[in-house]
Amino acid sequence: MAILLAAGCKAQDTPLSPKVDRRIEILVRSQLNVPQDWNVTVGPRTKSDIAGFDTVPITFSSSADPTKRQTLNFLLSKDGNTLARLSKWDISKDPADLISTDSRPVRGNPQAKVTIISFDDLECPYCARMHAQLFPDTLDRYKNEIKVVYKDYPLIDIHPWALHAAVNANCLAAQSPTAYWNYVDYLHTHGDDISGPKRDAAASAATLDKLARDEGQRSKLDSAKLDACLAKQDDSVVRASIKEGDALGVDGTPTLFINGERLSGALPESQVWLAIDRALKAEGVTPPQEPTSGAAAKPGGR
Repeated sequence: MAILLAAGCKAQDTPLSPKVDRRIEILVRSQLNVPQDWNVTVGPRTKSDIAGFDTVPITFSSSADPTKRQTLNFLLSKDGNTLARLSKWDISKDPADLISTDSRPVRGNPQAKVTIISFDDLECPYCARMHAQLFPDTLDRYKNEIKVVYKDYPLIDIHPWALHAAVNANCLAAQSPTAYWNYVDYLHTHGDDISGPKRDAAASAATLDKLARDEGQRSKLDSAKLDACLAKQDDSVVRASIKEGDALGVDGTPTLFINGERLSGALPESQVWLAIDRALKAEGVTPPQEPTSGAAAKPGGR
């Protein structure tokens, strides 16, 4: 009888909703820089000693070695909007909605449930490496299940023509998303040609303008409108994008946000695919079958 009474009086664990679980996972992965090949599992909430909060265990485990695992207790507010340990993180908003993609060119399926946002520098060699992974490998692998959007984050202090390139790309985007992507594709595969042997910023700017005009002709854009935009070199949109990136914790390129989950540096595509697979699963979509062989590791970069 005593056993039955004890069992009946025990507080019941309360499972979290899948949506809250996913928000917690994204914030924990981003804030703690959890390696991509580690799993993050959110446990059920139980009563805590802190008023207004429940205890939520979060387990970190290695995919490669199941014996490597650790469980840490976090605090979750009663309304499910605040996660805390030594600091509190706001999870009341969906991380996938925190970055504006209005008026940005899209590659992939515009209606896809998974959005990859890349804060990109057109002069950055590591961005060029990530660009080559996204197009075509990643887009070919996931087809209509993803869309890709680029945001401007030129590292002005170390890349002398990156800001000019971003402004020119946006001039093309104002008339044609296709022209924008053609220009971005070219710059990410011909960076050394644009820099030139003398690394002269004025010469690079002239080359960038010529390339933009050539693309405008191929894409049958309004040449007068394009010329005016190129001559004006209004960088306000680019600088607003840099400010947005700073607020999100971006401090180098490339930085990806996959439905809100942040990945920094030129990670190997196998690592990027793990994050995309998690996002698809969270949306109720089965990821494509695993490739027969993993991609070779590539160093990250600023």
